[in-house]
Amino acid sequence: MTESGGSAETAGLTAATARAHSPETSAARARRWGSFYFAEQVLRVMWGYAWSILMYSVGQPVAYLFAMGVGLATLVDAESAGVFGGVSYLTFIAPALLVSAAVMTAANEFTFPVMAGFKWRRTYYGPHASPLAPEQIAAGHIMAVTLRFLVQSAIYFGAVALFGASPAGWGWVSVLVATVAGLSFGLPLMAYSASIKDDKGQFALVMRFIVMPLFLFSGTFFPLDTLPLAVRWIGWISPIWHGTELGRVFTYGYQEPPLLTVVHVVVLVALAVLGWFLTKRQFVKRMGQ
Repeated sequence: MTESGGSAETAGLTAATARAHSPETSAARARRWGSFYFAEQVLRVMWGYAWSILMYSVGQPVAYLFAMGVGLATLVDAESAGVFGGVSYLTFIAPALLVSAAVMTAANEFTFPVMAGFKWRRTYYGPHASPLAPEQIAAGHIMAVTLRFLVQSAIYFGAVALFGASPAGWGWVSVLVATVAGLSFGLPLMAYSASIKDDKGQFALVMRFIVMPLFLFSGTFFPLDTLPLAVRWIGWISPIWHGTELGRVFTYGYQEPPLLTVVHVVVLVALAVLGWFLTKRQFVKRMGQ
């Protein structure tokens, strides 16, 4: 190696060393911003199959919207004028499909990926070997999925607006409502997923006996008060119903008692907060401090 080549290499190493943070600085940054670092990692993984996410999260609900709101709506509007509060069937179901899409996404993002983080791929343990705390890893996962809720709900709301199904000026707030509804269902589910050590079909049971009944009996396709009391209670405890009713208030000015609107907000926020508390506790229990 020539003297000039050796000098250049030494200078490069010196510059790289000068730019590197000390271990103490890196650890301090990890402790402060660890949630954002892990959220970035989850988002990078999502980006690898972004096309599939777009088709599932947006394409499927839009197909529902077109089939139910445009195809079936022509028959429903002709035979049931006035049943849906003076709005078209398309306008009635659009907020429900927006909220349901977020909840369905939550059911996918907070089940198998959480199990993979602890057991199959153990992707939580690598960051935990660094100064990242278990609650930071959980928060990073939640932050990334929340961003997905916001993006997919915004795109879907754009489709709703193009169909003319959001006549009120505050319709865009339904994007936030759908995001909170997704978290209110997803975070308790995430806590449950973090508690599972062996997959024995628990998630399949959740999908069949919790997610689908909530989707069908939450006033999604028809007013909840048209259901018999034997199944109406499902809607009362469902984040989908609370989110849907709240979304209808913003998208077309659905008339309901103000106190009930407050109840919708309180239930959704309370479920999300409870879910976060249980998730944090379960992550710390599984991985330790």
